[in-house]
Amino acid sequence: MSIETDIKQKKFRSPYQRLGLNLVYTSNWIQYQQMDIFREYDITSQQFNVLRILRGQHPSPIKVSDIAERMLDKNSNTSRLIDKLLVKKLVDRKSCPNDRRAVDVIITETGLELLKHLDPEIEAWEKNLARITPEEADLISSLLDKLRNS
Repeated sequence: MSIETDIKQKKFRSPYQRLGLNLVYTSNWIQYQQMDIFREYDITSQQFNVLRILRGQHPSPIKVSDIAERMLDKNSNTSRLIDKLLVKKLVDRKSCPNDRRAVDVIITETGLELLKHLDPEIEAWEKNLARITPEEADLISSLLDKLRNS
């Protein structure tokens, strides 16, 4: 469907208004699809992002500040997210031996197992994006990079 059909708006002030609304609408659409996957596992997309970052770093620990720099959602409260993941026993944290003010975080075996269960579902979700060609996906990504660099 077109953005015009989805939001029941026939005219836009400019192609840029249409683009902006389409980006927001599509971003929300993607987030809702992901939320459906994560809800079953009692995690949020931000918590999944932290776990994904920690798995990429595994078996080495990583500082909370470094996790925050890598987050997709820059408004996330990384310390609070880690606290919630600690309660779920998906991560562990320790004082950094080199800097007592810093905290090191590492993913637990339970966290790694959760991601193993999620991997096929995320891969299936990504296959939904295959409605466009790999070349179109690269073009869209390049255009989004260009938009953010302005």
